[in-house]
Amino acid sequence: MTSLSFLSEINKKLIVSCQALEDEPLHGSEIMAKMAQSAKKGGASAIRSNSAIDVAAVKKQTGLPVIGLIKRNYPDSEVFITPTLKEVLELLAVEPEVIALDATIRERPNKERLKDLVQYIHENSDSLVMADIATLKDAEYAIDCGVDMVSTTLSGYTSDSPKLEGPDFDLVEQLCNTMKVPVIAEGRISTPEQARKMLELGAWSIVVGGAITRPHNITKSFAEGIRLT
Repeated sequence: MTSLSFLSEINKKLIVSCQALEDEPLHGSEIMAKMAQSAKKGGASAIRSNSAIDVAAVKKQTGLPVIGLIKRNYPDSEVFITPTLKEVLELLAVEPEVIALDATIRERPNKERLKDLVQYIHENSDSLVMADIATLKDAEYAIDCGVDMVSTTLSGYTSDSPKLEGPDFDLVEQLCNTMKVPVIAEGRISTPEQARKMLELGAWSIVVGGAITRPHNITKSFAEGIRLT
């Protein structure tokens, strides 16, 4: 799939994030592949997937384009979404259509540089690079580093971004008005109405995760919502 065909495939459509961490009940590549298949049946245009093994399983199960990432913690950095070349190499081995990585201005583990990772991906694969950002400043930095698109994944999860209960509509609007690359709206989008508003603001496409694929969180919201005391 070419970069133009991928971007066309997801334009004004829904991307579903199918992820479960090790301490969650649905953790496991077979389960995530089935979750992704369910998302496909519901109309997802692409899947966002964590870990090389999950990316491979989702690609095989669904045939949909996959945005791959690896979440890994390092002691010398707050960056944990595809933070180093090690994670990039693991993802390249399973050939996701897109590699997502933390593109905030924070220092990476081992003092690696975002620009070098983006360049390596472009020179050694056909994968596009999605920049997970939290602020307008992050997005400007990421674009200077050569990314293909930006996503608001990390808004509210860094010290320099606003802590909001809902989606960061203001950031998406700012990005859409100033950036020359596709803007992917992601983060705390929990209703179709919120998703549509993002598209109306100019978002290229929408990523929804927990509101669709984390039943324990969905159940909790109902259980707490009906509690009378």
